[in-house]
Amino acid sequence: MLDSDGRDAATSNSHPADTDPADPAGAATGRPGADPVAEVAARLRDRLDTLPAAARHRAPFLGAYLRTTEAVGAAVYDGLFESPGWVQRWDVAFAELYLAAHDSELGGNPAGVSRPWRLAFAAPPELPALRHVLLGINAHVNYDLPQAMLAVISPADFADPDLLAARRRDHERIDTVLAGRVKAEDAELGDPRPLLDRALAPLNRLSSKRFLREARQKVWHNVGELHAARLLGDQTYRARLAELELLSAAKIADLLAPGQVLLRLAVAGFGVTLPPPAEPTR
Repeated sequence: MLDSDGRDAATSNSHPADTDPADPAGAATGRPGADPVAEVAARLRDRLDTLPAAARHRAPFLGAYLRTTEAVGAAVYDGLFESPGWVQRWDVAFAELYLAAHDSELGGNPAGVSRPWRLAFAAPPELPALRHVLLGINAHVNYDLPQAMLAVISPADFADPDLLAARRRDHERIDTVLAGRVKAEDAELGDPRPLLDRALAPLNRLSSKRFLREARQKVWHNVGELHAARLLGDQTYRARLAELELLSAAKIADLLAPGQVLLRLAVAGFGVTLPPPAEPTR
């Protein structure tokens, strides 16, 4: 019998059906009425509401992440995605990586925080809210997102071209959700801005949409690179993940430099690309 992804249910990853127009969340989780994306949003709201005073500069990113998560949840119920259950599993895996870094850093456990997040969390609190949002996006999209995608795309999924293509289409549909949030998030930041920044706001929004789309395309490339490394064993995978960590952390420097950040990123690019693996030494 085929599951809702078109695979034989006996050979699938034992995930519940991904589509159920009457109850997509319940279908995804096996619990009628359960909404894993809403649960993620609740956890983000809890972190936002309980931020200590010394970490209040994290609020702009946390707030933007919360609102975007809620928008993803709405898009799931509106039928935007081919496999809503898979999108929900991805959303949970993605958020777990951020929450682990956030909680570890506040809990005094630096070993549990990757280099991109250490740099983002340690940025000067007085930076504009937009800069803090971009630092969080950088760490979360460039470093966390490929890992989250790999967690919900198994080796068997990679071997199924039709299923993998469907996963990629849903991955790209997130751009529709993000693009719909750019103008609203710009208004949410509430930074006092000089006249030049206000005049450039429409262009900055176009830049935002461009670099988010470009970063997502590079994420898919990096998912493929990490998958290839995964097939070669844990040591190879960890080495490639360490490369991605360094590349993602290096991008933080772009965001800390003075000037029109969004315009500069629109030219130089926001995402990172894992190079081909090094040839083994003979």
